[in-house]
Amino acid sequence: MGILEVKGVGKRFGGLQALGDVNLSVAENSVHAIIGPNGAGKSTLLNCLVGKLIPDTGSVMFDGQSVLGRKPHEINQMGISRVFQTPEIFGDLTVMENVMIPCFAKRDGAFELNAFSSVFGQADIVARAEQILEDVNMQDKRHMHSASLSRGDKRRLEMAMCLVQEPKLLLLDEPTAGMARADTNNTIDLLKQIKQERDITMAIIEHDMHVVFSLADRITVLAQGTPLVEDTPENIKGHPKVREAYLGETAH
Repeated sequence: MGILEVKGVGKRFGGLQALGDVNLSVAENSVHAIIGPNGAGKSTLLNCLVGKLIPDTGSVMFDGQSVLGRKPHEINQMGISRVFQTPEIFGDLTVMENVMIPCFAKRDGAFELNAFSSVFGQADIVARAEQILEDVNMQDKRHMHSASLSRGDKRRLEMAMCLVQEPKLLLLDEPTAGMARADTNNTIDLLKQIKQERDITMAIIEHDMHVVFSLADRITVLAQGTPLVEDTPENIKGHPKVREAYLGETAH
């Protein structure tokens, strides 16, 4: 049994079936990629995993506990963190302040801003944030305002904000979207480093096959809301159903 188990998940929006009988098992300490053409249901599935949507059918279990019916901040407290397609950071704060903010989230998901204002008097939080910034190679930018960062560095900062929470599962939604190739390769290297140094599981939605094949241990291919194939990267590359559904090439 994987650390994340999705069984029979379905979701409709009116007459549109976004997901239909999705089964997915993500092994602990692995990188599991979810790919498919636009409209395949990838983002809908991710939103079901983090509490933004509730499936019409099926179950989602994380580390032996159901996530269904829980609010997003409760799922976060279970050990699931999410990196969004567009980096979600606080542009008017410094890099260091962004990384420290998650340490002051209250049980209801709000932030203890009064406590945050005196954070520099709390050496343990400062040290923790500085270590995370060193881990993601951003220690030299800790005093920069985050709005001035490149897209690649904003993504790196968002990952630091997730890692400071010490998640068990990191969900990445198009982590290299809009990046230049150099930033994409740097992000691949960072994710490999995180995987090597931490006991963390990753599930990634990504259109860039260079990213997928560089990182994934297993790949699930969705088509029209249902799983088409799940296999290793080596077997996925030449699979005729994948080439037809994802690449638009007719299988012979």
